[in-house]
Amino acid sequence: MNYTKGGFPIWDEEFDREHFTPEEIAESDLRAELITAMIKARQEKGLSQRELEAISGVKQPQIARIERGDTNPQLDTMLKVLAAMGKTLAIVPLPSKI
Repeated sequence: MNYTKGGFPIWDEEFDREHFTPEEIAESDLRAELITAMIKARQEKGLSQRELEAISGVKQPQIARIERGDTNPQLDTMLKVLAAMGKTLAIVPLPSKI
């Protein structure tokens, strides 16, 4: 990982290709997409993490860890958080890389 002038991390794709399998990279990308979608859904509803705690039953610190990507939440936890925002998970085909 390289760092920008401001000190914020940026991803080095060459480093990723050298140290991770394509499957690991794809899994990481999917996880990042899921977290991003969850954060976006919360923000679109105008909910704070505390408000989401109140309606989902999932504690705010756990929501924060999920949103930071610091934890690998159980499926039932994700479903509780998403259902509270009127969302769910779906099984859809992955885009073809051909």
